[in-house]
Amino acid sequence: MAEAIFEVHSELFLSKALQWSKGFEHVCLFQSNGFSNQYSQVDCLMAIDAAEVFTSKAGQSTFERLEQFKSRFPDQWIPGFLSYDLKNELEDLQTQFPNRTGFPDAYFFVPKIILQFKSNSLHIQAEDPSAVYQAILNSENLNRAFQYSGDIKSRMTREDYFHAFDQIKGHIQRGDIYEANLCQEFFDDDAKIENPEALFNKLNEISPTPFACFFKVKQSYILSASPERFLAKRGNTLISQPIKGTSARGKDETEDEMLKNKLANNPKEIAENVMIVDLVRNDLTRSAVPGTVKVTEKLGLYTFKHVHQLISTISCEKNPTMTDCEVIENTFPAGSMTGAPKISAMQLCDRYETSRRGVYSGAIGYFSPDGNFDLNVVIRTLIYNAETHYLSFHTGGAITMDAEAESEYAECLTKGAAIRSALNSF
Repeated sequence: MAEAIFEVHSELFLSKALQWSKGFEHVCLFQSNGFSNQYSQVDCLMAIDAAEVFTSKAGQSTFERLEQFKSRFPDQWIPGFLSYDLKNELEDLQTQFPNRTGFPDAYFFVPKIILQFKSNSLHIQAEDPSAVYQAILNSENLNRAFQYSGDIKSRMTREDYFHAFDQIKGHIQRGDIYEANLCQEFFDDDAKIENPEALFNKLNEISPTPFACFFKVKQSYILSASPERFLAKRGNTLISQPIKGTSARGKDETEDEMLKNKLANNPKEIAENVMIVDLVRNDLTRSAVPGTVKVTEKLGLYTFKHVHQLISTISCEKNPTMTDCEVIENTFPAGSMTGAPKISAMQLCDRYETSRRGVYSGAIGYFSPDGNFDLNVVIRTLIYNAETHYLSFHTGGAITMDAEAESEYAECLTKGAAIRSALNSF
């Protein structure tokens, strides 16, 4: 691919690029929304059109085949996603519910066009960067209006949730597990969304997060406002940043500060985070140079537009004998979405949940030309199949010995608030 750099008004040009991208079947947009730390690599990156595609279902040696696929394109950006249900390939697990969204369990593509926005410059990689630039420049701005018509329903009633909660609490009391992340689906099986790109913009405006993503494959859409990094590689370093511990924002500065302090000192929320940190440390040990796994930040308190959250950072030096996809396989799915011990928690979630998680709880991200990769945890995410008119989003929360059903149920609703707000704001 050829490369060229152009001076642009980034926000305006991105709007035109989203409008222009409607003519393509494969589109992926990563946005960090100004969040950055020592591990950040992408401010805003857009991948358009597919030269090659990788797709897989659980049971098809997904991670081994994905490594073979990406090794054919060592100097390319390769965006894609991994479904939570790949757990069935990794362990003796099964998912009893149908795949209502119709998404595959894994999907990656090699883009024909890459747009990288930074400040007011645009780096284009394409067969003819100037032609791409001119085509986008001549496009209309994305119409920011969208329309959603439908009715959001819960797959799990309040009574169902409380029953499942009590059952899992019983397993914890008997010592079967320490923690489980119980999730529930909100859905519309006759949804119609006009202009999903504009809906993503609205969601991103309501809930800006470090790992936001818009992913389109033909008529299937993922609109993600994820704040959580599942796993990244930077050089020889692996980084995971699990989130456990959530509080709503306050109505004013005083209440907000009170809620932050309450979260930071909440024994139940701290216990959740510590358990998952231990799980992630164990997962990373399988891929690390011995003795290099460490917790580089414990119980960091981070504030987002709708919530406060406790985030810890665990890192290690990657074992050089392991491939990237072996490393991902060794840690997948994210421990923050399972519980501990991991396999037992996943078995119980399969038993007591009422829907297939699919892309939710999986990971979206990219392999980059410099040999790095970065994958988020698919939370705060809307899934939409425009062909079948099926719309879905999940929320979940950790159940521990000290958890209370009422507050955990309320936390699930808080986590879905941004998506509901976006859908209802047309």
